[in-house]
Amino acid sequence: MGTFVPYPFTASQVTDIRRFCGYPPLGPGNPVFPFPWIIKIYQAFEYLVQNTSQERGAVIVTQLGNLNTLESAIMGASANLDTDAAGPWTHNKNEVRDRWQMFGLQRRYLCTLVGCEVGPLLMGGGNSMQMVV
Repeated sequence: MGTFVPYPFTASQVTDIRRFCGYPPLGPGNPVFPFPWIIKIYQAFEYLVQNTSQERGAVIVTQLGNLNTLESAIMGASANLDTDAAGPWTHNKNEVRDRWQMFGLQRRYLCTLVGCEVGPLLMGGGNSMQMVV
């Protein structure tokens, strides 16, 4: 049996994993958590990300691509918000909601792939997002 070598995620990929899984970004200081129990969950999350197998890492990177595509599609759906019906084509009035639901499901699926609990920014069942700069 060989030596374990974790998947070499880029800094950008780790940032995307954090935000899609609902965890706060790391910055120059320590992340601020409203409840002490979140620190343990966050530490477990970071350990899992930093110690992901090569095989699982490849699947996670594929899922990150899917999530970035879904996130862009939500914003792209705004181009159709002013059209209710045009000729035989009828606008799906629930398109943005449906896209948010799919995005939320895929974010939770990423948590399953990582092997972590959903993060505090995703725990409310919604699709809250925070800008990561």
